[in-house]
Amino acid sequence: MTNEAELAFAHPSARAEATAPDLPLDRISLRDHVVEIDIGAFQAERGSVQRVAFNVVAEVRCPPRRSDDVDRILSYDRITEAIADALAQERFNLLETLAESVAARLLKAPYAHRVFVRIEKMDRGPGSLGVEIVRAGDSSAGAPGAEADLAPRPHLLHLGPAAADSSNLAGWLDQIASRPEPSILCPGLLAPIAPAGGSPEARRRIALLALDQSAWLLADRDGRCVVADSRTELDWAMRQGLISVWAPSRIVLGAVDGPASEEPAALAAWLAGELGAIDLLVAGAEAPRIAPVPVAALDPARPDLPRPDAPAPGAAAP
Repeated sequence: MTNEAELAFAHPSARAEATAPDLPLDRISLRDHVVEIDIGAFQAERGSVQRVAFNVVAEVRCPPRRSDDVDRILSYDRITEAIADALAQERFNLLETLAESVAARLLKAPYAHRVFVRIEKMDRGPGSLGVEIVRAGDSSAGAPGAEADLAPRPHLLHLGPAAADSSNLAGWLDQIASRPEPSILCPGLLAPIAPAGGSPEARRRIALLALDQSAWLLADRDGRCVVADSRTELDWAMRQGLISVWAPSRIVLGAVDGPASEEPAALAAWLAGELGAIDLLVAGAEAPRIAPVPVAALDPARPDLPRPDAPAPGAAAP
């Protein structure tokens, strides 16, 4: 009989073997992969790096015909790339969330069946503190050539105070709702901002929280709008055909390579780049000087939005 205590502390490959399903499987493992990252939910952990160790086992269903093409298998490099991609996407508070992100990436690989991910913090005490998860993929998916589950590309509309108060707002939302592509609203400051202290971090957080408040104020004006403060919520709302209103503080504070400014239009331009947006329409505010997507200005008094396929006047340089 398996000693459960020994199995709990063994490498995930031992647990994979002990719980192996009745399938012909290959196992690919990564042991003691140490990365220095900024992670943690406590304020004392922010802004400083700590060592984190990854141990990963990926179980792969044997393909009908073995291929010697590295692009058609789940390779060792894909495991380290999944870790690097997850860490580049955002700053994580929890090891559990990071483990989920790594596992989800690996399960998109060809023939992936199960993934064991163990992550341990090495610098938080005399021992290692960590979590381990196991996730299984869709047994009907994962064949080579399957399309990745890509989020749709949205239109972004940045609304300054005059635009958010415009009588044309409902009409704009009617037009947005009729588009085949999703749209995300990025509000400007719609309420007075609280007095900021002398600390740059305090000023930054107060500015972002004021924009979160503005998102709720804007969404409250039309029941078709839903507030989204995470990438997962934005992706879900886009797939559901909902009109999202972006509350930026959570995504911005968790970003690895965040925006250089908390100015609302600059934040909208940054989000457009992060999401691979089709374009950015700016109403009732000054357009950002630099943006990674085409930018057009809209007069708040204008009832019709520009056609999405129309040339964007005044497009900012990338």
